[in-house]
Amino acid sequence: MNPTLENLKDRGFFQQCSDPEGLSRLMDEGPVTFYVGCDPTGPSLHIGHMVPFFAYRHLRDAGQKGIALIGGGTARIGDPSGKTETRRMVSYEQLDANAESITAQLNRFIGFDGETARWANNKDWLADLNYIDFLREIGSHFSVNRMLSFEAYRLRMETGLSFIEFNYQLLQSYDFLELYRRYGCRLQIGGDDQWGNIVAGHELIRRIEGAEAFGMTFPLVTTADGKKMGKTEKGALFLDPNITSPYDFFQYWRNVQDTDVRRFLLMFTFLPVGECETLTAAGKNPNEAKERLAWEVTALIHGKEEADKALSGARAAFGGGGDKSAMPQAALKQAKFQAGYNVVDLFADAGLVPSKSEGRRLVQQGGAFVSNPAGELSAVADIACLIGADRLSASGELILRAGKKRYCLVTAK
Repeated sequence: MNPTLENLKDRGFFQQCSDPEGLSRLMDEGPVTFYVGCDPTGPSLHIGHMVPFFAYRHLRDAGQKGIALIGGGTARIGDPSGKTETRRMVSYEQLDANAESITAQLNRFIGFDGETARWANNKDWLADLNYIDFLREIGSHFSVNRMLSFEAYRLRMETGLSFIEFNYQLLQSYDFLELYRRYGCRLQIGGDDQWGNIVAGHELIRRIEGAEAFGMTFPLVTTADGKKMGKTEKGALFLDPNITSPYDFFQYWRNVQDTDVRRFLLMFTFLPVGECETLTAAGKNPNEAKERLAWEVTALIHGKEEADKALSGARAAFGGGGDKSAMPQAALKQAKFQAGYNVVDLFADAGLVPSKSEGRRLVQQGGAFVSNPAGELSAVADIACLIGADRLSASGELILRAGKKRYCLVTAK
């Protein structure tokens, strides 16, 4: 097998491929142009979107040529794959704004140079399609029975599949055809939930152009306990620092389960395979590997400076030195501490719980911790407890901890 494909396999990216031997031979002959698509249904990507883009960088670094396709056109319909109900329609203006934001995020991660790595927006060829011409040229090559055999459509038939969503596979296949015509694109990559759409695309190229094209998918990543990777208590792990702070982003990776560390190092960093194996070898402290994982991924997404700050803040929170100022912070009124700050109100005002009812539950379950002037944390179990100014350090600070992992540095003003 071609070394590029072997590397993807070794790092856990290889799930399905339409013709592994044929694709391997094509890569042996010279650079292959490939693409991965992403619909701008929101203003930011989250880490689950990024698996194919990590593969994109591995492929590009191995000499292949990549296209990141922003689905400004397909997002007007909405992909039914992996969804149990119809996506909410978003205005064209919002989709355009989302596309601009996501393109900027991908550019920071990939570095588009217009040659080895480029981006395109399928709005450019889908927005003004003539429907009759499209049905004659493209629709005539699709079998409804064949489409309904794919899992994405078959599952949705149980809950209801709209006609507009039914067209999605045709449009995505047309994207592949258009990229083949414009750039000689021969390979589409994506998550395994896209398998049906990808197969339909390379079959369309074969029928219309008589050319051989390929599809390859990657596993949908879950954690060791079966949960969707990248899900946090606050929702998805977004790349936008205004939605998920670099500190919270870092902490997610720092706190993954021991059994996930090796797999995540291979998939979400560009450390050599051998180094990933060494970091997670038997007898090694898993916390060191987690810290390295967290720093590497945070540096890739937010830059080395933010990764260093997050690392310093995490070490301060866990008592290992570091800079407390890098921790999540909240400035609260000195007068409330002077009068006695109810512990439930304190955790809610600091943003560690979304509501006072959640705050009461946290305290009652023994998950609320407050520091003393020396910085030592102790649990508060009484929802009526008042946190006074005597808990503040000489500089007017205290540390709150919710559960085992979430911290906040509170400053009394």
